[in-house]
Amino acid sequence: MGIGELDREAHVPEATSAGAAPRTLAEALRARDDEGLAALLRARPDLLSPVPNDLTQLATRAGTRGSVVRALERLDRFALQTAEALAVAPDPAPYPVLLALLAGDEGDPAIEAALPGAVALLREQALVWGEDDRLRLVRTARELLAPSAQHPSPTGLGPTVAEATAGMSPGRVQEIIAAAGLPATHDPVSAVAALTELFTDRARMGALLDEASPEALSVLDRLVWGPPYGEVTANPAPPVRWLRDRGLLLPVSARTMVLPREVALHLRGGRAHRAPEPVAPVVEVAREYRPQVVDSAAAGQAYTALATVEELLKSWDQGGPQVLRAGGMSVRDLKRTAAALDVTEEVAAFWLELCFGAGLLASDGEADERYAPTPAYDDWLDLPPAERWARLVAPWLTATRAPGLVGGQDAKGRTLAVLGPDLDRGAAPEVRHRVLELLATLPPGAAADPGTVFARLRWERPTRGAAQPVPPRAPQAAARTDETTGTGTGTRPEVHDDLRSRLARWTLAEAELLGLTGRGALASPARALLNLPLAEASMPADHGGRVELSVAAGRAATLLAPLLPEAVDHVLLQADLTAVAPGPLRRPLADALAVLADVESKGGATVYRFTPGSVRRALDSGRSASDLHDFLAAHSRTPVPQPLAYLIDDVARRHGHLRVGAASAYVRCDDDAVLGEILADRRSAALGLRRLAPTVLAAQTDPASLLDGLRSMGYAPAAESAEGDVLVTRADAYRTPARTAPAPVPEGPPVPDTTLLGAAVKAIRAGDRAATAVRKEPAAPVASAGGLPRTSAAETLATVQAAAMTGTAVWIGYVNAEGAASQRVIAPVRVEGGFVTGYDHTADEVRTYPLHRITGVAELADDQV
Repeated sequence: MGIGELDREAHVPEATSAGAAPRTLAEALRARDDEGLAALLRARPDLLSPVPNDLTQLATRAGTRGSVVRALERLDRFALQTAEALAVAPDPAPYPVLLALLAGDEGDPAIEAALPGAVALLREQALVWGEDDRLRLVRTARELLAPSAQHPSPTGLGPTVAEATAGMSPGRVQEIIAAAGLPATHDPVSAVAALTELFTDRARMGALLDEASPEALSVLDRLVWGPPYGEVTANPAPPVRWLRDRGLLLPVSARTMVLPREVALHLRGGRAHRAPEPVAPVVEVAREYRPQVVDSAAAGQAYTALATVEELLKSWDQGGPQVLRAGGMSVRDLKRTAAALDVTEEVAAFWLELCFGAGLLASDGEADERYAPTPAYDDWLDLPPAERWARLVAPWLTATRAPGLVGGQDAKGRTLAVLGPDLDRGAAPEVRHRVLELLATLPPGAAADPGTVFARLRWERPTRGAAQPVPPRAPQAAARTDETTGTGTGTRPEVHDDLRSRLARWTLAEAELLGLTGRGALASPARALLNLPLAEASMPADHGGRVELSVAAGRAATLLAPLLPEAVDHVLLQADLTAVAPGPLRRPLADALAVLADVESKGGATVYRFTPGSVRRALDSGRSASDLHDFLAAHSRTPVPQPLAYLIDDVARRHGHLRVGAASAYVRCDDDAVLGEILADRRSAALGLRRLAPTVLAAQTDPASLLDGLRSMGYAPAAESAEGDVLVTRADAYRTPARTAPAPVPEGPPVPDTTLLGAAVKAIRAGDRAATAVRKEPAAPVASAGGLPRTSAAETLATVQAAAMTGTAVWIGYVNAEGAASQRVIAPVRVEGGFVTGYDHTADEVRTYPLHRITGVAELADDQV
């Protein structure tokens, strides 16, 4: 559509009289109240970027292709079907005609009940305007939804008789109406009108089809629901010739025929769609549980989620995997992470993205860039468990990153890496909210059938995020005709799995992993997170209005806290060098025990195993043997077993006996026999050791490699500084610089708040009053470009001075410092020093304008003052 057509649809030369039907979309918008305009801007926030100057500009912008496409994407299935029916209806279409296209000849009470709401929704979003007797689909929407050979309509209908015969010779048209039993006419226009009248007359059309053979009717049956195109041979079969001669099939090209829209509607019983869906699919219950069982299961999974995140980030305390050059983590590192967590790669990708989205994990920004925990992770560890859970689920709910895409390919065929770019999908937050809200519509404790959830989402947004159908190569590819019988074989375009269904499937799985659902049913903390009424009055009753997500997350944490297991401050030491934690350990005890022992198994009770390596790790962190004995005695409900005490003393006796420092690297020991033993060991050959003194060995490797090599040989060396002091290493030594969590990447502009909507409506109204104000014609009007008034400087000064003295308003043209021209209605109150100060009705405030930037001034008509 050209700019001129947009202007004709949006422009109004002058205001319509009260009660008159609107002639343009701009007039229809002008007739709305402020609430109606605010509803339009709320539903289509792209219209606010920037705020339109007046209602004519708003109408023009509402008819642009990009804006209309976004609006159509947000329609539910029945509203979209209503718009599609209007696209194949006459323009304008009376309401009864639209109803007949959707309900058919037999009628449908459900459609009759739902259609007013669908029309109201289309009106609210400025996709349809006009009274019920003259409903008009905006021109751009009609072009997008109307059937054509290049863009088949979802209705499966073809062109009208008038459109299909547009290039046909007058003689051929006369032959068709003669074969159809109609009298000859004097011109092709009346002939096409007569044929159209025949095809829309139910009785006469039925009589004509009664003459058709079963083979001819079979051809029509194959084309009636679309595609309406069929390929024929140079010498078609008799049934096809019979249909062609009577105009029931019309030629598109030498080898292609099309079923006219009027014929298809008669065969369909007047329906534009094969299966109208006026009512949203119901989310069905798959299984029911007691709400207490659901909450307990969800709380158990929430605790597991906290433990998994802590285990993941603790394993990266000394630095995680390297960052790929293109961003993200390699497939090999993802496999290693999945194996360490004992989960699948898909689940591991989810936990990594969850930590990244919560700001607990980031890249360190160094030259050799690696992933590591952020300082926020340490703050997160200090929070109570329920609050830590809330800090995870709140960012997840609003994140636009979709971990389920990991492993797939982007538009250029490149594999999508976890933590890498191109994982943002703007629809993800909306889908997550909607899935949880649909689960909340079920009774407490009821688990939803996933298939019905996906069906409901597809009904609510049938085109949003969906893969486009694969179009046929040419119209004739939609149906093929057999050379003998002329019957066609219809083929439907392939439709791929849409993004919203995949996001919904991932949401159900991720909500279960996070503990928002238990056994598939929504838990009470999740209801609080969504600001929904709870099953039991266990929270303050102030859910009436929307609250900030942080407040809702705090309420959810309050509900979850009593459901989580109580933290304990003790372990049970056993003679087999293990310790059993009968529950989640309190933070200081958990951190200390994680250094002193290795986790052997997890579950309801965690089992830790003491090894020489784990004890050496505790000694490296600065603990002494006596410190470890005192620590175990203070936190064990059982006596410290003798084998564990011997293990600590044995490792402590050998710990630090060898000292490794930096020359290139060296080893020193007071016992030269130990150094001789190391030199004689074949395993030390790779270290390149040589004796410098009886108590010193030099190495041809760095200190870290030397430490690892000696430890692998069974020794317990200690690292020392340049001053000879023992270096103390701690498990949480490495952190990235302070990093903020990644911000969501929305698809379009955000929904404006009430304050912004009110200001925008006020500005648009003021600008529209200025644009439509009736001016007095000057005695000698001067042509002006862009519609701005043009007067001389002397005339401008005299007019504004007179208006200031009389207190009247005038219409001015103004050009700002950037060169943008606008028109305004002002009431001057002071004119001095080359400036005019007055009340600007357009901006609804007092402003001052330089006189040299005013292009001209005109008085308003008497009825406008």
